[in-house]
Amino acid sequence: MKKLTHDEIAKRRLSIDTIPDHNRLPVTVIVDNIRSLYNVGSIFRTSDGALIQKLILTGYTPHPPRKEIEKTALGATKSIPWEYFPSPHTPLDALRSDGYRICCLELTTGSTSYSSVRKPQFPLCLIVGNEISGVSKELVAQCDLALEIPMFGTKQSLNVAVAYGIAVFELSRIWRGFQSNARV
Repeated sequence: MKKLTHDEIAKRRLSIDTIPDHNRLPVTVIVDNIRSLYNVGSIFRTSDGALIQKLILTGYTPHPPRKEIEKTALGATKSIPWEYFPSPHTPLDALRSDGYRICCLELTTGSTSYSSVRKPQFPLCLIVGNEISGVSKELVAQCDLALEIPMFGTKQSLNVAVAYGIAVFELSRIWRGFQSNARV
């Protein structure tokens, strides 16, 4: 085993020109009221890694173009389709009418493990919320399911960008299976 060089890694990746031709993970993500530009950039970069369908930024979530977002997104604002809406309700209603199952990444009285999703439940709209208060009660009430990541230490939650990364890559694993280096 040897560590791959940057050029060797680059040969295994999609180019910005060919990315629209690949099957995206049937997940659209609503990012509601995230305050940190760096968290937004990280969510863009993770979304590129999982090759999701789309990011929808809502509320006071900052959106491109911003140098702080680009610092952590590393160009993913160009590879991931995204839109901004002042309120999450318009895109949420449209996604529901398009057949998306609406879920939030949040601790609720009815939340289930982030690994409990099954392939027939796709396409999904995944909602992630504010760094302090999480997904709003109003949005939780509109969800078909709530996903939670089990916590084993003293803290009750993870950073929103970290939690999003864990959840979206688990959704990718569920949708795509365990195929190593596979392009589905």
